Amino acid sequence: MKKLLIKTIWTSLICFYFFQIKIVQAIVPYYYFPTIKNLQKQGLYIGKNAYQLLYFGQYEDSLNLAKLAVKINAKDEKLWLILAETQIANKEYRNALNSLNKAEQINSNISEIYFVKGQVYLKISRLTKAKNALEKGIKIEPNNHKAIFQLGNILLMEKNYLGAIKLFDKSIKIKPDFWQAINNKGLAYFERNKINLSIKLFESAISIEENAEPLLGLASCININDTKLAIQLAKKALAKNPNYVNYDYRKEQLWGEKLQASTEILLQNEQLKKDVRLAKSKIRESS
Repeated sequence: MKKLLIKTIWTSLICFYFFQIKIVQAIVPYYYFPTIKNLQKQGLYIGKNAYQLLYFGQYEDSLNLAKLAVKINAKDEKLWLILAETQIANKEYRNALNSLNKAEQINSNISEIYFVKGQVYLKISRLTKAKNALEKGIKIEPNNHKAIFQLGNILLMEKNYLGAIKLFDKSIKIKPDFWQAINNKGLAYFERNKINLSIKLFESAISIEENAEPLLGLASCININDTKLAIQLAKKALAKNPNYVNYDYRKEQLWGEKLQASTEILLQNEQLKKDVRLAKSKIRESS
């Protein structure tokens, strides 16, 4: 009897023990603590989503996601770069520069950091800083034709036409069908009164891409000698991009004073009045 009693007590105690464990497990939740590696993956995944939203024009949402990605993993320079891109899209230029500085502190050997910095400095009209940033990036990535082209554009703004032409040539050597650099060489040569060279360059750019800019540039070049063709080209240019009717817009595209004056004369032609009026109305509608 005694043995049976002891056995019963032990059985009860064991059952009670296991029963208590189940109760405790039912009350206390199980917490998952992610590893650093998992956090890094999650941050990168969110960063990629932010970049995708940016691509589709959802600027505010992309900015919020990029901020979250950086909070999760502040040691990844790629995430700081993505954040900077979203800040630029939202016109937060000072914040973008801070993000780029963070990326540079983590890894100073990434050319894109300096190329994006150059882009930001251009937007806030800090030409010297933009030039320095682009030059740093080009030292790391010497065959980046777009960065070399952008550096040439800064020299074009500074009216250093020969320097700009050299950089455009360098860019074209890397990418022969880079019509934007060919076009901008035409802009530079026009300001140096090399009209025949400008004509050839605008024609070359058009043969690659029939864009409004070289079309109108060529029209302005030949207006004196071939007004009929100039009007045809101007009509086509304004139909493709009405913004080129606007002096300030052309200035943003780095058109110099001489080409601007020539274009204004062309656009005053009676045969272009209707096209000019239509282009202006399209700009008003879109604004």
